[in-house]
Amino acid sequence: MLFNSFAYLLFFPVVALVYYLVPWQKVRNIFLLLASYYFYMSWDPRFILLMLGCTVITYLDALFIDFSRKEDQENIAQEQRRTGKATLYTTVTIIFTLSVVAWFKYANFLTESIVAVLRAAGFSVVIPKVNVSLPVGISFFTFQSLSYVIDVYRGTVKAEKNFLQYALFVSFFPQLVAGPIERSGNLLVQFKEKHRFEADRAVKGLLLMLWGYFMKIVIADRVAIIVDQVYNYYGSYQGAIPIFATILFAVQIYCDFNGYTTIAIGSAQVLGFSLMQNFRQPYLSFSVAEFWRNWHISLTSWFRDYIYFPLGGSRCSRWKRYRNILIVFLVSGLWHGAAWTYVIWGGLNGVFQIIGDILKPAREKALQTLHINTKSFGHHMVQLLITFVLVDFAWIFFRAPTMKVAFDIIRNSFTVWNPWVLFDGTLYTLGLERVDFWVMMASLAVLLGVDILHARNISIRDSLLRQPTAVRWAVYYGALLSILIFGVYGPAYDATSFIYFQF
Repeated sequence: MLFNSFAYLLFFPVVALVYYLVPWQKVRNIFLLLASYYFYMSWDPRFILLMLGCTVITYLDALFIDFSRKEDQENIAQEQRRTGKATLYTTVTIIFTLSVVAWFKYANFLTESIVAVLRAAGFSVVIPKVNVSLPVGISFFTFQSLSYVIDVYRGTVKAEKNFLQYALFVSFFPQLVAGPIERSGNLLVQFKEKHRFEADRAVKGLLLMLWGYFMKIVIADRVAIIVDQVYNYYGSYQGAIPIFATILFAVQIYCDFNGYTTIAIGSAQVLGFSLMQNFRQPYLSFSVAEFWRNWHISLTSWFRDYIYFPLGGSRCSRWKRYRNILIVFLVSGLWHGAAWTYVIWGGLNGVFQIIGDILKPAREKALQTLHINTKSFGHHMVQLLITFVLVDFAWIFFRAPTMKVAFDIIRNSFTVWNPWVLFDGTLYTLGLERVDFWVMMASLAVLLGVDILHARNISIRDSLLRQPTAVRWAVYYGALLSILIFGVYGPAYDATSFIYFQF
């Protein structure tokens, strides 16, 4: 059930209405759990057993960890390092959960890589492909479950005794299939509270949902037409056109994923729940490292807390810190997809940060020598531009279906000099007619303006809610009409899936 489908536009109001009409919190949670399972089963009912199995295993493991720790403390006078039964339970759970993800997500990738290596060594090997469908959102709900187990093992949270509340934490429908990846310390505790309907909160949530729909339907799906045209027929385009399409892909994936996240946060807010922020104007970052602090925050913080810090984080030698950064981003690339293009994409983002850190002393010395004001608008613009170019270059590998296509697009982009195609009408032949093209450009201007205001801590929603009633409703209807009129819907309203549903 896609957020941008008629099914969700019927499903969500019914869920919200019933949720607030039910006076008992326990019954509310049961209803939300059933609604969340129905939401997930709308894709493929078979995989509900997978999510239920993941829920049961991690729930029991956390209880075992809690029990074993108490048992150890009773039998041993002084607290020791967390080893023994708790470590065994946690290790088995992590290995089992990641093995399930690996089977569904990486089985064919691993066999194809092994075959390629053996053939390069002169052996003729044929390994049949595994015919298995990828369960939607498997990387998200498994990571959310694992973070809970690890936090219980570390002692930062207590094991949840109420199975229904924990099951709801794993399956909460607004953020189930594409995040944000929530922590038990934030979301799980909210299911213990009774949420009363608050009009202001609901309005803020609905406004967030409108903005999310605008990013997805008006911007991302319109931009995708040009991106798909150029990347699907990359051999026909050279010079400025593939560069332009790659820039647009940076916009597409941002609006597509941030659009989903914004709708998810808005939906949860209408129901009285607060989800963590997942994007913080990433393309207004001054470095690649800052970009990753502002992009997909729930995932990058997950890797930071559960991989980077355990490896030693930055509390080690410089070269070990670089190693840790590279490992995290290679794993991040592999998390995003079972292909070498994703691994290269992740590796590039790690390498960019390492090189940036190595060159930092020389860069600072050059700025002092040239007497450049590092707080000036011009210097900030150069930083923004360099960061965007590096991030956008890496996006080529994320978007290209194969390594060959990625390198062909790079070669086609830089072997021909033809900037005039951006102004001679060629852009109108890439799938969007003239009017649609300029609707896209106007929408991008709106997106940039909103991000700049948010970067300056100016809340558009709060400002709007302080306006007179007539002004507010004029904006509400105007926003809704702009989505209805300028949205890209496809034949027979074939709702377009979100990019991150495949991860």
